Amino acid sequence: MSEVKKVRVVVIGSGPAGLTAALYTARALYSTVVITGKYMGGQIATTSDVDNFPGFPDGIQGPELTERMRAQAERFGAEFVFDEVTEVDFEHGSPYRVKTYNTEYVADSVVVTIGASPRHLNVPGEVEYTGYGVSYCATCDGFFFRGKDVIVVGGGDSALQEGIFLTKFANSVTIVHRRDELRASVALQKRAFANPKIKFIYDTVIDEVKGETLEDGIRKTTGVMLRNVKTGEVNEQPIDGVFIFIGYDPNSRIFGDQVAKNEDGYMLVDDKMRTSVEGVFAGGEIHDFTFRQAITAAGQGCSAALSAIHWLQDREDELQPLDEAAPTLETASGD
Repeated sequence: MSEVKKVRVVVIGSGPAGLTAALYTARALYSTVVITGKYMGGQIATTSDVDNFPGFPDGIQGPELTERMRAQAERFGAEFVFDEVTEVDFEHGSPYRVKTYNTEYVADSVVVTIGASPRHLNVPGEVEYTGYGVSYCATCDGFFFRGKDVIVVGGGDSALQEGIFLTKFANSVTIVHRRDELRASVALQKRAFANPKIKFIYDTVIDEVKGETLEDGIRKTTGVMLRNVKTGEVNEQPIDGVFIFIGYDPNSRIFGDQVAKNEDGYMLVDDKMRTSVEGVFAGGEIHDFTFRQAITAAGQGCSAALSAIHWLQDREDELQPLDEAAPTLETASGD
């Protein structure tokens, strides 16, 4: 049987939303545990240069930014646990149960900031050069491709929106789409077709991302292997950057039907970041499929935490002592 630990707040996820939420709840003197997930810091921790987070005029490395945010939350007592959530019980009311591989947490309130994952091409070189020419966010990384030639993979609204945005910086933008026609709205297609910096390659997929390691140890993307899905013809195209926009998947499967979600799996929240479960709040890309920025996620994490704090304050007289024994998830579920 895993260890059972009672806390006031469990934060699920350790990206900017989770780190900010933990800072606020811990600073309010509520015992807070952050379950980091597979890696500390979320997607931004895989970004080499973060140039648009306020307060860093010269930019900052993604891992350093998340480490600073973590240290600030730890200063007020937040505890970080390098583990993954395997099961939750939100159906029996507060306190809620959050189970990981090693521990079961019994929490009066939960803040979900587990995010969404960009869909990958799953081709050689993609992971190796992520952050070194391969990107999933034009708003985040477009600035670093001034005067460069880039490829955008996808044919939907996101691909064309980001491709149009990239023309502000890049010398050229090539849209690579696996079908013979785009799925984006007609209005976006008209804008893209009218942009002299954008060209299109249809019926084509990327089979490999090519790159090299420089003398200083820095990697960079140098090209891609393109394959026509109809003819099978393969050719290598030199390129400076690859932006992949083939969709996102919210990491909400672990919650099943216990929390209301939209048809795409994103959690539904109100203007105070409250989910359909009283005492459970959410921030960041687990619900936000529009902005997907570190700073907006941090703001939403702050809002979710403040709502959690107010929710706990309203129930101070009902909260059980932290050292009081709590039933396990199995016991509470009647198993």
